[in-house]
Amino acid sequence: MSPNSILADLRGREAGGWGPASTDEPGALRQVDLALVTTSPLTLWAFFRGQVTSFLQAGLKVEVISGPGPKLAEFASEVPARAHSVPFVRRISPVTDLCALLSLCRLLRRLQPAILHTHTPKAGLLGMIAGRLAGVKTRIYTISGLVLMTRAGWQRAVLRLTERLACKLATEVLCVSHSLHQVALDMELCPPQKIRTLGYGGSHGVNLARFNPDSYGPAERATLRARFGIPEQAFLLAYVGRIVRDKGIEDLAAAWRSLRAEFPAAHLLLCGACEAHDPISREAREMLEADPRVHWTGQFIDVMPSVYAAVDAVVLPSYREGLPNIALEAAAMRVPIVATRISGCVDAVQDEVTGLLVEPRNVGELAGALRLLIGDPSLRQRLGRAARDFVQDRFSEQKVTGLLLSEYRRFLAVGEPPVPRVWAARMQAVLKRALDIGGAISGLLATGPFLLLAAAAVRLSLGSPVIFRSRRAGQWGREFVLFKLRTMTEARGPQGNLLPDDERLTALGSFLRKTSVDELPQLWNVLKGDMSLVGPRPLLPQYLSRYTPDQRRRHEVKPGITGWAQVNGRNALTWERKFELDVWYVDHWTIRLDITILWLTLLAVARRDGISGQGHATMPEFMGEVDTARRE
Repeated sequence: MSPNSILADLRGREAGGWGPASTDEPGALRQVDLALVTTSPLTLWAFFRGQVTSFLQAGLKVEVISGPGPKLAEFASEVPARAHSVPFVRRISPVTDLCALLSLCRLLRRLQPAILHTHTPKAGLLGMIAGRLAGVKTRIYTISGLVLMTRAGWQRAVLRLTERLACKLATEVLCVSHSLHQVALDMELCPPQKIRTLGYGGSHGVNLARFNPDSYGPAERATLRARFGIPEQAFLLAYVGRIVRDKGIEDLAAAWRSLRAEFPAAHLLLCGACEAHDPISREAREMLEADPRVHWTGQFIDVMPSVYAAVDAVVLPSYREGLPNIALEAAAMRVPIVATRISGCVDAVQDEVTGLLVEPRNVGELAGALRLLIGDPSLRQRLGRAARDFVQDRFSEQKVTGLLLSEYRRFLAVGEPPVPRVWAARMQAVLKRALDIGGAISGLLATGPFLLLAAAAVRLSLGSPVIFRSRRAGQWGREFVLFKLRTMTEARGPQGNLLPDDERLTALGSFLRKTSVDELPQLWNVLKGDMSLVGPRPLLPQYLSRYTPDQRRRHEVKPGITGWAQVNGRNALTWERKFELDVWYVDHWTIRLDITILWLTLLAVARRDGISGQGHATMPEFMGEVDTARRE
């Protein structure tokens, strides 16, 4: 039986829809709340059906736009939102792209949407150009992935230029994950004040009712395996996605070559089609096709819950991702995954909690992680249970859709997005920078003699080096080197590890901390522009992955020598309270508030309040949600 007939038999489990499509007159002039645009109708149909339905049920008038194809008609038959076809193609085609741009401009002028929201790169670029030309006030571009991350030379330069243009023309840019957000900032694709990640990320979320393992029993598992000739008791590993080089298929083929001999009962299911663009090598393809224990579907699968119900683990050895839907869908079905430690995957998979992360392009590490899952059923069960809870807490379709709906309603209420004027934002930044430079120079001149005396005392007491250097996370998570006077020895225990802080802190170091003299070298960080006089305290880079989305907002401003948390308890506060105060500062910053904090800092230093956390010489390590889950 062919793969088409196999999958057709399974579609009956997921049949259903939401009513007929709209029957608006094609030439009528009408106001639309939201126009949602994707390049491929397959993307629209596979990921946005439930979300668009929720928008309609919430009272929004929504119309969708995508490239032509049978899935667009299928979408229109299931969702009561009018669907429009524009000649989008994924590849670069100047003539076709120009036709698509003109067609999209005419369509948007007729629809007059209050909000234009585009997904996928081609729709994002052409949609933002057309939206600007058509006078759409609110233009949202979602970055779902960056092809340029695995390109070089002129291709990378062109792709970077197109992404920057799309971001420039958008009034708001959303990223599907926090790690992708950081990549976009590092590549300077978008001004920091314009780009955001809602919640934990995602563009559409996971339908937990559809991806529910309790709805699929042994019969469904046996049915799919029997169709592909896979023994019912075999270990079945699945890859889901495009069969292209960027997805790490070459690495998977190499890892499978070493594992298949070690585990003769293991089978591999490849769910996807080979593409001419970025093809895998002939050698790898022939090896996979010749293996009787490698099974191909040969096409996109729209019955993925049935597939996940039949497999034991999923593998995603990709080189680039935005936020992999496959990882989230598998997690919802309690299927563990081995994925690469890259942007997107680090948001979708908690290493050793919901799955296993390996370094990209490392065949040995990939094979080792797969070997663990194949040989340890209890590990697979533990990871799978935690995975569904993880997705339910962060990436459900209901949560992601709710965040987007709140954004849309905010824009519709004010008529256009509350994006600050560029000149006003720049003026505020100039004033704060002027205060920083003036304050840092004045501080160095006033405290220079004390700093030199303290440095000499450290040199005599602790030896070299006098200055302690530590990598910290600055604005938008960018790392920098922070300078402080040394206050601790390098004493180590029998195993060679550093002793606890309170055992290494010297009497001189304690005095320097209580008087905050150890912080004076950070005035140089302020002059360099890494820090500000006032802002959230800079913390270790490893904390970035442990923050909640709200806590992560503390990095929207430069870190400071002092801050709102420091004048409201300093290290005597809990981490959660400190972060609450940091975010409050981000939301309420003014020059007047900075001056107030500087004055209160002088009073706090004079009183020597809040130097240490209770039971610690400084503050205990911030463990965050990820470490809490791992300990449990």
